[in-house]
Amino acid sequence: MTVRRDFQEPARCRPDLVIGREDLFAGARDQLASGGSVLLHGPAGIGKSTVLRALAEEYGATVRTVLRCSATESESHLPFLALADLLGLVLDEVSPRLPAAQRTALESALTGRGESSLQRDGLALRLAVLSALRTLAARGTVLVVADDLQWLDPASAELLGFAARRLEGTPVQLLCAVRTEGQESQEYDRHLRACPPDTLAVRLGPLSRTQVADLLDHRGHGRLPRSTVREIHRTSGGNPLFALELGRALADSPTPPRPGEPLPVPTSLRALVLSRLDMLSVEARRTLLVASAGARPTPALLHAAGRENAEAECAQAAELGLLATEPDAPAVRFAHPLISAALYAEAPAHERRAAHAALSTAASDPIERARHLALATTGTDPEVADRLAEAAALARDRGAPSVAAQLGLLAARHTPADGVPGQEERRLTAAEDAITAGEVDLARDIAREVLTRASVPADRVRAWIIVIDTAGHTMAEVDAVFPQALADAGDDPRLLALVHYQLAWRALIVEGDFTEAREAAAHAAELAARGKDRRTELLSLAFQAQTETLMGHPEAPRTIKRALREPQDPRVACHHNGAGSARFRWLVMGDQLTEARATVTALLREVRRRGSVESEVHFLRGLAETELRAGHCGRALELARESLRLARDSGIGETASAMLTSLAEASGGDVDRALALAREAVGHAEEDGDQMYLSRALGALGYAQLVAGDPAGTVRSLRRVRRLELGLGITDPARGRWQGDLAEALVRIGEPAEAQDVIDASREHALRLGRDSVLAVLDRSEALVRAAQGDTEAAFAQLTSAQDRLGKLGYGLEEARAAFALARLRGRRPATGSRTPEAARKAAGAFDEATRMFRRCRALPWLRQVDDVLAIPEQEPALAVPDALDALEVLAAMERQVAALVMEGATNREIAARLFISVKTVEATLTRVYRKLGIRSRVDIVRLAAGRRAR
Repeated sequence: MTVRRDFQEPARCRPDLVIGREDLFAGARDQLASGGSVLLHGPAGIGKSTVLRALAEEYGATVRTVLRCSATESESHLPFLALADLLGLVLDEVSPRLPAAQRTALESALTGRGESSLQRDGLALRLAVLSALRTLAARGTVLVVADDLQWLDPASAELLGFAARRLEGTPVQLLCAVRTEGQESQEYDRHLRACPPDTLAVRLGPLSRTQVADLLDHRGHGRLPRSTVREIHRTSGGNPLFALELGRALADSPTPPRPGEPLPVPTSLRALVLSRLDMLSVEARRTLLVASAGARPTPALLHAAGRENAEAECAQAAELGLLATEPDAPAVRFAHPLISAALYAEAPAHERRAAHAALSTAASDPIERARHLALATTGTDPEVADRLAEAAALARDRGAPSVAAQLGLLAARHTPADGVPGQEERRLTAAEDAITAGEVDLARDIAREVLTRASVPADRVRAWIIVIDTAGHTMAEVDAVFPQALADAGDDPRLLALVHYQLAWRALIVEGDFTEAREAAAHAAELAARGKDRRTELLSLAFQAQTETLMGHPEAPRTIKRALREPQDPRVACHHNGAGSARFRWLVMGDQLTEARATVTALLREVRRRGSVESEVHFLRGLAETELRAGHCGRALELARESLRLARDSGIGETASAMLTSLAEASGGDVDRALALAREAVGHAEEDGDQMYLSRALGALGYAQLVAGDPAGTVRSLRRVRRLELGLGITDPARGRWQGDLAEALVRIGEPAEAQDVIDASREHALRLGRDSVLAVLDRSEALVRAAQGDTEAAFAQLTSAQDRLGKLGYGLEEARAAFALARLRGRRPATGSRTPEAARKAAGAFDEATRMFRRCRALPWLRQVDDVLAIPEQEPALAVPDALDALEVLAAMERQVAALVMEGATNREIAARLFISVKTVEATLTRVYRKLGIRSRVDIVRLAAGRRAR
């Protein structure tokens, strides 16, 4: 393979090269692998060269010859330069095989000797390039890699295009990248026409916020607050080059931007996006500065801010490509968000303040007026601080907690040292708004900064609580905070209530002690009542109620009623740890799915209105869980995925959302994805020391393993859950609903006795608590135990009853699983003789019903299981061998059934399907049969049967 030395890449492609481009990369790679060509296109900085290098490295290793060129704007006037890059190193290899005229023209063009040009030697040169590529291709595939096609010198571009259009049927492929501004741009059309007919055009678009965060993390900027990452994404427009440059500028800046200000834009990007700024008039530039300072600039707003000729000046900027041309849109929109940020960063400080001062009176929205007033003011000013605090409260009421946090920080900045409320109190309020908005990094930074200065106990305790809150399920990492918080609280019941409420959470998450958690919550509620802190009292009662619900404690209904009594606090009513959430959990566990759905839907609607990200993540999961219980697997999967996206974007509740999404994927999506998510959730829970979610995550893993056909894995996972919940004191089987899956998996691996033990222990608690759906699922599992033991009639009756009860309760997926189990039982052939036509008809009808029910649920993985069972071919059984069964009396029930089916001629897979066990269990059972009968293989079992018949 021929590769120019100065274009060689590292031996392995770094994984961050294609962040956010995995699907596009895979499509382009498949296109190359099939023999086609690829044209990557998109705006400057979007990552074309990065993807091109990764593709060239991966695919280039599989071809014989790689030819490369990478043009630059400064060299685009030099004729044949790109052609020299491509063919210079292979000239000696191809020249002897070219006709004399072609060889002379090509050597003249590549070496610079002579006066070769397209005008004089056009045909000879064109044919020479085509012949050279064909000559190389005769020895193996050729990959032509050309970056920045827009800068190719015109002569090279013409020659390469001529050859490319005539290479059909020849193993020569092009991998090119070109800068374009739009899908319909003339540049795109021109370069695509110059490529082979089978070229796949791949446009690279902007990265998502999560992808930008991943990119920054890979490049060493992963410690930036999420609010800053969000602003980088907005300012960069998802352009990876712009995002990295902004991240680097922030990392190098000694002071972060003030709240509400645009990001600092490095000089490199200013030059890139503001190259046309000098062509604007002075007045037009001032108008654009005012527009860049505004949140939603319009011509009317610019007029009100004193820019009398705004329309004409904006039109001038639009002609230069600085503003987007949208005749029907009232807003003034920059062609790229970075232009606005760079323009603002380029302006002197006094001009920026003047722009904000003008907008502080021109803006119609009180929040915008207050923000501009703050950015136009230097130093402290109590009037400005009060206006900002009022604007923050208004933003909070509007459901914009992130805006409220920014305004709160501005209010603290402008609050005098002796102001009331004080600077620290306003900062802490801003931190609490940041938590609501899901910006936990910002909240933690604010709280720790307050702790370095605050001396007032109330401020210090409040800051400690914020530090604990932002730890989430990693509370073990902030253990040292609790003694300090208790010391600062002294004997103040209001402050002590705040700390003991957090201690209740610690007992549950870190220690896994439900009894201690319940007692700590009850104590916190008592302290809060004494201190007349109704909000903390309600949160503590709700926490106590949820703990009692999970424990199966008889006081749970009474505690929920106490938490729902008036007066209520609107901040708690829809909080994810409030009484509404506790009531929802009670309804779900009590099989009241319709009311549970209505409750959680209302809660979700309210938290979205308020902008509470953590609560939104929580209630999205709750609604997904309700839909999953009801058998609406498609809807549940959509909601679960939405919850997971939001959790990962905000960094809140990732473990719980991964766990719930795993359940939804295993029921209605992709089983491999379900397994990966469950293992991720288990890993996070173990790493965080979160005992409560570890059992839930293991339950999800066990279910995914069951659906994936790995009952042994299910047993390993769910046995751990059983031990964990026994230690935690969780007795309500409706909490995780894993008991039926464990029993079914135990049957499949040939452990019916342990399965029955699980069923009996769980049934006792389900009867005590009135968990009807759990009882029906346990009956379904017990029917499988009976079927495995040969009691078919009892299994039929129990499965039929379980299916009917689950349907009436509204558990669609569990009902379908019962129907599937019934179909498999009907589909089993007797140990001797063929199945009667009537039995075959009933079996087919049973499978049709199971298929219909799974399809109604959109339970795709379960539908695939039905297909797998039906794909097992029917075989004519061997002759009846009743005498042979006498020789099997030394075997256990399961062993006898397996041996009898071997005598019929059934394969291991067929036996597994008929007996509801795994193939591995069949193999293990046969090993025990061989040992007990003193034989070596299944052939000996058949011989044993034949010997009995011969007597």
